[in-house]
Amino acid sequence: MVREQTYTITELAREFDITPRAIRFYEDQGLLTPSRSGRARVYSRTDRTRLKLTLRGKRLGFSLADIKELLDMYDGVRNSAPQLERFLAGLAARRAALEQQRLDIEAVMQEIDVLEEQCRALLGHNAEGAAAARAELVRRIDNASTA
Repeated sequence: MVREQTYTITELAREFDITPRAIRFYEDQGLLTPSRSGRARVYSRTDRTRLKLTLRGKRLGFSLADIKELLDMYDGVRNSAPQLERFLAGLAARRAALEQQRLDIEAVMQEIDVLEEQCRALLGHNAEGAAAARAELVRRIDNASTA
């Protein structure tokens, strides 16, 4: 009889570079279901795979509820179309959110460029540059307050 490979919480924590507390949290959220041997948790290969997928989902920006839903949909069925469709929809939503963040970051970076230019002009005691910088700053503040 072949025994299934099992893992301790310490082994999984070390392998995935996370704390045992994080693993217990994922267990509390229903993402992992280890068996017990006395007071010790015994994790199966399935638990290890679910932990690996949970950490990957977190890196991609999925919520734990979304990750749990996807993992529960899989539930041992290979090539599950509903799971794949749900995953694709989640990826598309995450891509859209990241794209918006990228655009927001670019806008902030441009604003920082303008503010740096204005500060340098003011520090350079350049009267003409300082006046232009003040006018630009006032214009941007007015535009921001009316937006």
